[in-house]
Amino acid sequence: MQLNHYLNFQGNTEIAFNFYKSVFGGEFLNLMRYGDLPAEDGIQLSETDKQKIMHISLPINEFTTLMASDVNEQFCAQTNQPFTVGTNHYISINLASSEQDQAKQLFDALSKDGTIEMPLDKTFWGALYGAFTDQFGIKWMVNCQLENE
Repeated sequence: MQLNHYLNFQGNTEIAFNFYKSVFGGEFLNLMRYGDLPAEDGIQLSETDKQKIMHISLPINEFTTLMASDVNEQFCAQTNQPFTVGTNHYISINLASSEQDQAKQLFDALSKDGTIEMPLDKTFWGALYGAFTDQFGIKWMVNCQLENE
C-alpha cells in the first residue's frame, strides 16, 4: 500500500505540475486529459475543458508520487462539491490488484459516517476506485489497480 497526495486545481494543473517537475525533476508517469474520456460516458465538454488535466502523476521518490487533476464546473455540480482553495487535497491510498479485499475494507471503514463522493467501483482506467470525505472532513481516494482482464 502507498499513500500519496492528490491535489485539485481549477484549470492550472498543467502549469503547476510543470513547476513541480522543475523543482523535483523526473518525468510524468501519467498524463490524461478530459478529452481522453471514453465517449460512452456521455459527458459533454467544451474544447477548452477537453484540454484540461483529468489525471497527472509525478514520482517524487521511490515512496511518494504527487498526483492531481483539474476540477471543472460540471464535476463540481455532479458531486455537489464546490472547488475551494484549501480543501482541494486528498489522501490517495494506492493498492496492488492482489489487495482488492483490503481496498474494499479500507473504503468501507474510512467512509463510515462520512460522505461518499464516488462509490468504490471498477473504472475505465482499469482500477477499483472510490472517493469520499470521512467523518472528520478529510478527503480520501482509494485506487486499486486491477490486472488486465
